[in-house]
Amino acid sequence: MYVCSCFGVTETQVKQHAENGACTPRQIASACKAGTDCGSCVRRIQAILGRGACPTKATVVDPVLSDLEEAA
Repeated sequence: MYVCSCFGVTETQVKQHAENGACTPRQIASACKAGTDCGSCVRRIQAILGRGACPTKATVVDPVLSDLEEAA
């Protein structure tokens, strides 16, 4: 399904960019231009990112912190 009609960007593509590290609508726009023309898709992109397409800080494992916790 298309998220951005202006640039033909699909929900799958947005999720793929999120998996590659784009975690905000602005980063998605930098990756594929979605949201940079009429802007009607920005809320949809936000919803996709909010549904777990992008890892949250709570789920990202910091190797330095993990080593410190193991040492304690």
